[in-house]
Amino acid sequence: MREGPGPSRRRRVPDEGTLEVFVADEQADEPVAVDRWAGLAEQVLTECGVRGDAELSVLFVDEQAMARLNERFMGQAGPTDVLSFPIDEDVVEVGRSPDSSTAGPDRPPPEAGDAPVLLGDVVICPAVAARQASAHAGSYDDEVALLVVHGVLHVLGMDHGDEGERAAMQARERDLLARFHGPLAGDPWAEP
Repeated sequence: MREGPGPSRRRRVPDEGTLEVFVADEQADEPVAVDRWAGLAEQVLTECGVRGDAELSVLFVDEQAMARLNERFMGQAGPTDVLSFPIDEDVVEVGRSPDSSTAGPDRPPPEAGDAPVLLGDVVICPAVAARQASAHAGSYDDEVALLVVHGVLHVLGMDHGDEGERAAMQARERDLLARFHGPLAGDPWAEP
């Protein structure tokens, strides 16, 4: 499993508002239960403490699109199973700068915190998930569930760059999958 470019850091999300997960299925290779995976991602975010006006996108793409993303952002040839793209920037506050909105004659002054916090994007390739499922998580549904959880955790700042990080991330994945998906048919964390 691959993470997105660059390190991520946790960001403060406003306490009020609505947590939203947007899921899009832009491939036709494998079936994708859009509502199911949106629900899982939302449960993971909530369990990890994300509250308030925040948005996450989960995108299911074909192998060609994933290969292009993998090459561009990871420098790797070919498609991979999941990529995460956390939005690392601090929340832009209202004020006078090129990236902030200002009052104008046609609108009232904006209030701080009006815009939702954009957490990032998780991109999953169902064709790769289906191909590796039997040797990894055990079934296609288990593999997609693992990829959703794995991708969301990367967006939230978890990583597996060293043994300690890997152990912590795998323990969190196991817990979240057991609570919100159910037991996996295989053991994706077993040594090859």
